[in-house]
Amino acid sequence: MTETDRKPAVLIARRLLPAGADRLAARCELRQGGLNVTADELLALAPGVDAIVADPTVPVTEELLDAAGEGLDVVANYAVGYDNIDLDACRSRGVAVTNTPGVLTNATAELALALTLAAARLTNSAEAELRRGRWRGWDPGDMLGLELSGATFGVVGLGRIGSRYAELVSGFGGRTLYVAPAPKAEAEKALGASRVSLEELLAESDVVSLHAPATAETEHMISTAELDAMKTHAVLVNTSRGSLVDSEALAKALADSVIGAAGLDVYEHEPGVPQHLLDAPRCVLLPHVGSATTKARDAMAALVADNVLAVLDGAEPPNRVV
Repeated sequence: MTETDRKPAVLIARRLLPAGADRLAARCELRQGGLNVTADELLALAPGVDAIVADPTVPVTEELLDAAGEGLDVVANYAVGYDNIDLDACRSRGVAVTNTPGVLTNATAELALALTLAAARLTNSAEAELRRGRWRGWDPGDMLGLELSGATFGVVGLGRIGSRYAELVSGFGGRTLYVAPAPKAEAEKALGASRVSLEELLAESDVVSLHAPATAETEHMISTAELDAMKTHAVLVNTSRGSLVDSEALAKALADSVIGAAGLDVYEHEPGVPQHLLDAPRCVLLPHVGSATTKARDAMAALVADNVLAVLDGAEPPNRVV
């Protein structure tokens, strides 16, 4: 086989669903690490690959890029967020970076709504009481949660997912506040949403839902001072990235009844979940399943393939980050 006949090599760091993997396999040589792949195993698989398919659990470091070599053309992230990738290192090497926005908007916004409802109504605590045999019948003063009808919803980050969440919760007939770098005229017109400062949003909202990217500026944007500024019955929801919330401060705020409840799908050091969150009262915890619907994950996988194949063909990928 000549160099021109060589199939491009694609390293699928962990797992890519068939909606994307089958399309790549038709044109490329696939190397797959698997769900339990180690960093050393990835380094051993990387030499000579033209593309790397990563996901939020895979750090794409200078070491991995160097192991792949000069032939690496693209790192395609199987996610919207890309804080796991060293963008500067990719940029300096001329390696494209892509992600999968849009196709998981509904799934993640719906999961944020589910966490909002579950945390507001203390469903995990109520279920645990029942399963442990502690329920002794209807008690008018037991498990009193937050009624969402007419509530004020604060949305931090009004991008695709934040906007869809705001649209979903608008059915409760309350008020929507939002924080964003620039005004969102369409959302303001369609939803009656009002752009405010983070300080005002925290003070006014019954529910605060985070939809901001993970950056140096947003790290621990919710910590002790911000939690203290919230209403004592307020619910905090995070389906974005774990680094946005100071988990120790949140656990203490819940233990001290500074806020009412929390619903989390993401954590700072996944898959590890800190014990203080596991022990925190009125805290609904899910294992990063925001995009976990068949429709969304298949569409994400297909978009990964679109991005990889476009770059390998010398075309502009649909979702370039770098």
